[in-house]
Amino acid sequence: MFRPGGKLVLQTVADIGFLFHVFVLGIQIDPTMIRRVGRNAVLIGASSFALPFAVGGIASLALPVFSDIDDATEHFLPFIAVINSASFFPVVTTLLSDLKILNSEIGRIATLASLVNDVCIYAASILFTAVDASASDSKWNGALSVAWIGAFVIVVVFALRPLLKHVARNIPVRGSMKESQFLMIAALALICGFVAQTIGQPAAVGTFILGIVVPEGPPLGSSLVYKIDYFCTGLLLPAKFAISGLSMNIFSLGKGKSLLGVEAVILLGYLGKFTGTLVAAVFFGVSFRDATSLALIMCCKGIVEASYYIGLKDSGIISNEAYALLLITMLVITGIARPLICYLYEPSRRYSGCRTKSIQHLDPNAELRVQVCIHSEDNVPSIVNLLEATNASRRRPIAVFVLNLMELKGSAAAVLVPTHKRKVKLKSLPSRTEHISNAFNILAQRNRGFTAVQHFTSIVPYATMHDDICTIAVDKGVNIVILPFHKQWAIAGTVGANFPAIRMVNQQVLHKVPCSVGILVDRGQLADNTQILFGHSLFRVTMLYLGGPNDNEALAYCCRMLGHPHISVNLVWLRHSSDVNIEKKMEPSMIHWFKAHSKVAGRVSFKEQVVHDAVGTTQVLRSLDDCCDLCIVGRDHEQSELTLGINEWIECPELGFIGDMLATSDYSFSLLVVQQIPPGTELINVESLKPVAGSFLSGSGIYSQQSATSKYSQQSATSKYSQHSATGKYSQHSASGKYSQHSGFGSLG
Repeated sequence: MFRPGGKLVLQTVADIGFLFHVFVLGIQIDPTMIRRVGRNAVLIGASSFALPFAVGGIASLALPVFSDIDDATEHFLPFIAVINSASFFPVVTTLLSDLKILNSEIGRIATLASLVNDVCIYAASILFTAVDASASDSKWNGALSVAWIGAFVIVVVFALRPLLKHVARNIPVRGSMKESQFLMIAALALICGFVAQTIGQPAAVGTFILGIVVPEGPPLGSSLVYKIDYFCTGLLLPAKFAISGLSMNIFSLGKGKSLLGVEAVILLGYLGKFTGTLVAAVFFGVSFRDATSLALIMCCKGIVEASYYIGLKDSGIISNEAYALLLITMLVITGIARPLICYLYEPSRRYSGCRTKSIQHLDPNAELRVQVCIHSEDNVPSIVNLLEATNASRRRPIAVFVLNLMELKGSAAAVLVPTHKRKVKLKSLPSRTEHISNAFNILAQRNRGFTAVQHFTSIVPYATMHDDICTIAVDKGVNIVILPFHKQWAIAGTVGANFPAIRMVNQQVLHKVPCSVGILVDRGQLADNTQILFGHSLFRVTMLYLGGPNDNEALAYCCRMLGHPHISVNLVWLRHSSDVNIEKKMEPSMIHWFKAHSKVAGRVSFKEQVVHDAVGTTQVLRSLDDCCDLCIVGRDHEQSELTLGINEWIECPELGFIGDMLATSDYSFSLLVVQQIPPGTELINVESLKPVAGSFLSGSGIYSQQSATSKYSQQSATSKYSQHSATGKYSQHSASGKYSQHSGFGSLG
């Protein structure tokens, strides 16, 4: 199909596309991750390299003794043993992203283990290069080869990296890089590939090293990924696979000698990698099912391995038959492993069978644990003021867990870390993290002794962002998660911005989170803190009650606002006309509880609105617009004559049909839609969770706080986190960076 000249053009295009693809992979790697690799990940990664390397090496040495193979095969068998021991970081992270488990517990372990595996394979490659160079000519060639590699790395790190940082500083934060800057960096990538080829390394290694030193994230790293990735990965890189297929002659497999021995070494390498990963993972407490998934992940191969096979064949190190066997075995095993991983591992299984206490069933004087999710700095004022309105006090403290959510861009590895004023050494964390932390720390200082704040940052794809939200909710025993609505309103009352990706996250959280959920629709009233903080005028909260578990949960949250000096609470109970003669003893328990506590709270009103049909319900809703700043309502309601016809057309099902109506442009007040966790699931034992904001004195200064997964420990003395609310002196050191969070997440070790 291809003439020799046409094939040469295709191969050139494929090589250039692959060089820039590897350059992008280098940009997406954060080299500081190596400092965060825990002992478990180091040993799992080392085991996944050492065992297949040892088994393959022994097989390659024993095969010539027990079998009659030619000299060429005997020479390249050790190279096959080395390359089959690799689990390259870019390949593993791409696979995890495709399977949507990048930020799962197994995904984080696989990410760090593959990083350790990469270090091992690069060290082994350099050693083999040096030994091969020494054997071919003089004994000094090996030392010179290693010296040239070291000199190249030094030049890239200490000469080119400062140049790239200078280019990054000259790019506007919200602007784009100049074409001259892009062409200069592209030329540097090609030059680094040429130099690497000159000193005896694959050209892709040079561009990969340059990519690693490029400042990750905006403005430079993200811009380069955006400009290069789509063109090279989508258009040029497939040519590399085409070359792989054109170079492989499957009909030659029947003509070669010693093919069974070569295939045995290949399969033993895969078996060794699977066994080494599985045994190490089980030894460190990973369940057998999850350890099997991890071992299958580490056995998967990709474009990087295929390029190594092509390089070995083009260099004459391996034969055409061995090349064909390597590619076919890679395709078969990877093709089988991927669906098996999907079947065996489900990240939500970790928390799908658990639930925390809902606010309704929580002791009214117990600590309320609230998790707030922040997508942008615009979400901060409204959520901070909502927490202020929740009325923390010495008797009813609040623990706030702030999860700063960011989309994964220009990076390969997902991030979930506790963050505070002390800068976490990650290239990916922008300055907005500190701004958000400061806003919530001011809330904690303003309510010192009654409110404690802990900060987390999650950088993941939107498709799996809900997994981090649910993980924090389980590990912290959260009672309610507050999510911002995916629409933002302009001053004129129209929709100013719409974020479908955030809507997808909210929908996933509603279905999977093991606690209650509140979706906050802010129209500006909550962003203004003059009412709640300074009492220039009363902040008017209306609770719309129709009945059911979700309304009970919403009313329980609303009761937390009772007694706030700058808030008035109005409960509107919608009842059908046929129920007006209901006996008082049949009154819902939450209504009865609200009436009992409203007598001493002050600034509380209660109305029973009797309506005949959905038209009457709509009229009541319309009447709220002039006397309400924040309306709280449950998400789902039973079908009745009060709602008949309202639910026929719903734009946002995540709000329920009442919430969806109140979220339209016909209404001007803010809205909080609450969903209670459904009953019937296992209740997390939150009694073992020590209070975060309540009065607590530790005799030894050290206590353990264990979640449902028993992976959370908090040391008040060693992590310098002290609470003295009993004496009125409460010291919250998470703002000053002295709070250490040791979690069981794979990336935190």
